[in-house]
Amino acid sequence: MKTNPGRFFEDYRVGETIAHAVPRTVRMGERALYHMLYPARHALHSSDQFAQSCGLPFSPLDDMVVFHVVFGKTVPEISLNAVANLGYAEGRWLSPVWPGDTIRSQSEVIGLKQNSNGKTGVVWVRTTGFNQHDEAVMSYVRWVMVKKRDIDAPAPETVIPELAASVPSDALVLPKGLDFSNYDDTLAGESHRWGDYEIGEKIDHVDRVTIEEAEHMLATRLWQNTAKVHFDATNRPDGKRLIYGGHVISMARSLSFNGLANAQMVVALNGGSHAGPCFAGDTIAAWSEVLDKAETSAPGVGALRLRLVAHRAETQAFTLKSDSGKYDSGVLLDLDYWALMPT
Repeated sequence: MKTNPGRFFEDYRVGETIAHAVPRTVRMGERALYHMLYPARHALHSSDQFAQSCGLPFSPLDDMVVFHVVFGKTVPEISLNAVANLGYAEGRWLSPVWPGDTIRSQSEVIGLKQNSNGKTGVVWVRTTGFNQHDEAVMSYVRWVMVKKRDIDAPAPETVIPELAASVPSDALVLPKGLDFSNYDDTLAGESHRWGDYEIGEKIDHVDRVTIEEAEHMLATRLWQNTAKVHFDATNRPDGKRLIYGGHVISMARSLSFNGLANAQMVVALNGGSHAGPCFAGDTIAAWSEVLDKAETSAPGVGALRLRLVAHRAETQAFTLKSDSGKYDSGVLLDLDYWALMPT
């Protein structure tokens, strides 16, 4: 058999390392396509001149471009036969990615747990993306529910990894040379800086975007995400293609510009959950909550820990969970991350 049916739950072993195929060289076209798909407007990722005024040689590719490329490489071995991508933890952007860099991915299986129905199991992996110099550009843990090939196959020993609740602020990696001392609020599009935000503050980002089938298919192809639930309408009983969760992440991050335009760089992913399925035709809105603040060693640079929630537009802003602890049915994404902002 020369074709690849993808891995099923019983094919994984804790401790194994999986080198993912097909490195990818990213260039300015990647940025143009990203900004076409999402209303991304953060100045540091839009303008070489602005980035140079902030101490960088030129504008790095958007942080989420890096995430999507690294993630997409893993799909054939990790989530081709997935039912759902469940969550993220311990994510860090370790080095900027510049136009012309070549990215490859590698994953280590760190946990396995068969579900009680015996038909699926959860696989935990730690994925690292590397550039052409074998330097790590980002690393994160994700866990995904994967189908079994044979429901009678014996369950592996359960191993559930212990994961940090968040990335400590002193473990954030700042790009070399980053300096917001001469930061231009006018060009950035907002005057609110690190000192203007309070822990516990919530921000309704106001804007909304309706998800289209065509743009979702463009995005999954762009990131080479071949998971069947995103491509194949016959893969689900309802005949719908599930919108790639990363598409929702990028859309929500872009919507957050209205209220967080100065949150220029995402440097850590503390945790995240795709709380509900998203389908073409859904209209997405977003809100954020400030969870924490930290100073950094870089001149004029502070860090905000933010919760970003994406929800269907008919769901009221700041809705999250019921009294029982379950996500409201209109909530699509609950993401916890660190971003860098001028002080």
